[in-house]
Amino acid sequence: MEKLRTPDDRFNGLPDYAFAPNHAEVGDGLRLHYIDEGPRAGRPVLMMHGEPSWSFLYRHMIPPVAQAGYRVLAPDLIGFGKSDKPVRTSDYSYTAHVDWMLDWFDGLALNGVVLFCQDWGGLIGLRLVAARPDRFAAVIAGNTSLPTGEGTPPDAFVAWKQFSQTVPEFPTGKILQGATVRELSDAEVAAYDAPFPNERYKAGARIFPALVPTSPDQDGAEDNREAWKILSAWDKPFVTCFSDQDPVTKGGDVMFQKRIPGTKGQPHRMIAGGGHFLQEDKPGELAELILEVAKAL
Repeated sequence: MEKLRTPDDRFNGLPDYAFAPNHAEVGDGLRLHYIDEGPRAGRPVLMMHGEPSWSFLYRHMIPPVAQAGYRVLAPDLIGFGKSDKPVRTSDYSYTAHVDWMLDWFDGLALNGVVLFCQDWGGLIGLRLVAARPDRFAAVIAGNTSLPTGEGTPPDAFVAWKQFSQTVPEFPTGKILQGATVRELSDAEVAAYDAPFPNERYKAGARIFPALVPTSPDQDGAEDNREAWKILSAWDKPFVTCFSDQDPVTKGGDVMFQKRIPGTKGQPHRMIAGGGHFLQEDKPGELAELILEVAKAL
């Protein structure tokens, strides 16, 4: 497998991102980068990003949660951020992403984990929960899903998938700006472009929308159906915090609340003034929710 590694100097001087790097090997010799802040003895809080962002997305949420005594972990998915980037789109699959993250998760031997997940962070993170349910204590899900290929995808997703597979130059920073409510600074937009010096680095980012199961026989669909069987019996806290300005995942919170027993009696939120990347729009509110859920355990 041919892979690229973004030069370290691409990440120099990023705004509000002064976290020490940590690395682990997953799969067939791929280096995965992750943030690991707060006391090692603290309850782990796992923050998982999606497409086409990276752990920079959580820069305003990590400090308050870590300062409250929790161990905050924010990995970069393979193909994103400071993690290695296979150069062929065929190197990526839904199954491969789950396997890579399970390698990393098992290597750290985490227990009592609170998961915060958004976008593909949920498509992968909820599979971790289903695979290792005894090691998770709570889930907070925002603007995400666990698709099994049934039904018709929203028009907004269909348009996004078409764009991602055909645009000559994949404009990562502009994509982030287009899916947030607030205006990102030029430095913040540049930080989302930083992992990708040129198009060869973007195979993982470009192919991700095409990996979302939209038919029952697509890779990941059957595994997700099995995961739903486990989640449908999940009685530990499961909190939704979808935003009010995301056309792609609108209504997904209701689906989770109907199907997962652990959603009963939880402090669900509709994040007002939040776009798809609600971590950029309302990081303080999300950090407070994480602490509320974690302190109640």
